[in-house]
Amino acid sequence: MHRRHALAAAACSAACLFTATAHAADWPAAKAITWVVPFAPGGSTDVVARMVGQELSTALKQSVVIDNRPGAGGAIGVQAVARAPADGYTLIGGTISTHAINASLYKKLPYDPVKDFEPITLIAYVPNVLMVNSSLGVNTMQELVAWIRKNPEKASYASSGAGTSTHLTGAQMSDLLKVPMQHVAYKGSPQALQDVAAGNVPFLFDQLTAGLPLVKAGKLKFLAVTTKTRSPLAPDVPTTAEAGFPGLDLVSWQAVYAPKGTPRDIVARLNTEIVKALKTPELRNKFETQFGMQVIGSTPAELAAVTAADTARLGELVRKTGATTE
Repeated sequence: MHRRHALAAAACSAACLFTATAHAADWPAAKAITWVVPFAPGGSTDVVARMVGQELSTALKQSVVIDNRPGAGGAIGVQAVARAPADGYTLIGGTISTHAINASLYKKLPYDPVKDFEPITLIAYVPNVLMVNSSLGVNTMQELVAWIRKNPEKASYASSGAGTSTHLTGAQMSDLLKVPMQHVAYKGSPQALQDVAAGNVPFLFDQLTAGLPLVKAGKLKFLAVTTKTRSPLAPDVPTTAEAGFPGLDLVSWQAVYAPKGTPRDIVARLNTEIVKALKTPELRNKFETQFGMQVIGSTPAELAAVTAADTARLGELVRKTGATTE
């Protein structure tokens, strides 16, 4: 009896291995690849997916369809991919929010950012910048801190949504200053920026390129970027370290993952083609000059390490600051 069960198990394993190998050999000829974006169209995750997806489509000679599935801080789209077949035909555009912050911020996250996915590559780091309403009367980060200490009842900051890196950067600033600051969450970056520009909220952290038009219009001011070096898009804006706050260093990132169990050779091919695309001068130039991103193009193992490290680091920040999705 035991021998029969062992033989049956071995046969099943062989059949499963054969099926996976067969699928890997046929990939990607069978159908289009779906790249799920867990946020609304127009944001940086969407832009990255469309630009890289186009290059990937050319390299693989197969269509790459962008599928926007926003909601619940990205959890709806990410959960859909976690449950998708691990056959190389479904990818997820992951971020520091979906694959690092949410693990601690949500009590019942419907997916495991590590156990449910195969990392493919870290695409780019995305700097956040501290912006204030131009009529606030501050021109440096030190002046803003002085304003906050003088007006604690008015100390509130906007973000593009609960659980985003912009939310956590504000929470990190509040912790560093030891001054409670009210978090005002919006459903997206445009709404948050417009409300700060209108003077309804005094300041926020957001991506540099998102706020650039309002800065040029004189409605917002850049005070500091959270990266270790200055941005070529705003070379006169100091880093938070240069402004006297070296501990304020939360930088967002963009990456791509596949469902757990996706064949290794498919993961390797996806990594090779995406990294190759990121190294082309045209694509790299667009990311760097139009969006202020620092292009990376990592190995799957390097992305796994970044995911694990930021999950632990930001989990501690969430616990320390009491940040919530409420």
